[in-house]
Amino acid sequence: MTDSANKKTKVVIITGPPYSGKGTQCKFLVNRLGYKHISTGELIRAEDENKTEMGLRMAVFADNGQLVPDDLMKALFDSAIVNNINEEGIILDGYPRTVPQVRDLIEVMSKRELKINQVLNIEVPNEELLVRAKKRAEDSDRIDDKDPQTHLRRLKVFEEETKPAIKLMKEEYEVLTFDGLGSIENVRDLIKASF
Repeated sequence: MTDSANKKTKVVIITGPPYSGKGTQCKFLVNRLGYKHISTGELIRAEDENKTEMGLRMAVFADNGQLVPDDLMKALFDSAIVNNINEEGIILDGYPRTVPQVRDLIEVMSKRELKINQVLNIEVPNEELLVRAKKRAEDSDRIDDKDPQTHLRRLKVFEEETKPAIKLMKEEYEVLTFDGLGSIENVRDLIKASF
């Protein structure tokens, strides 16, 4: 790991409530920018599928619509950064989600001599999020998407934990907020115009 590698690695955060389309927009950004997509949800599922000690501990929380504890997320995030430190850019999807995670992010980024280049925040009303949650449950093979109560818990957690984290990020970084109520293409065009 070299200083030049660190300095050229750009980091973009995409945040917003569950079912707001973060993953879909990440795919567009990956194709457009050539950045590496780091989805904490996918990392957690991979750890769970590989039956690692960390994965088994995290799965208990994730499967019930709860946030994985901050200390586990910090270790997972730091490992993901180290593994992708030489990428041209990194897109963080699903991290940070709590105020302590924002503070952990600042600490890890400083330790790795990286900076956050952009924070993209997608906003969608709760009524629409529940419609999308139901559709994803119909289209997905994910067990954690099948329980309607899990959807409600996820939205409650977002209101109580992630909204304050986004507020803190607005104090630390430039956060660009997008209306996610339009079509995938419309949201994509708004995000595209910000780069």
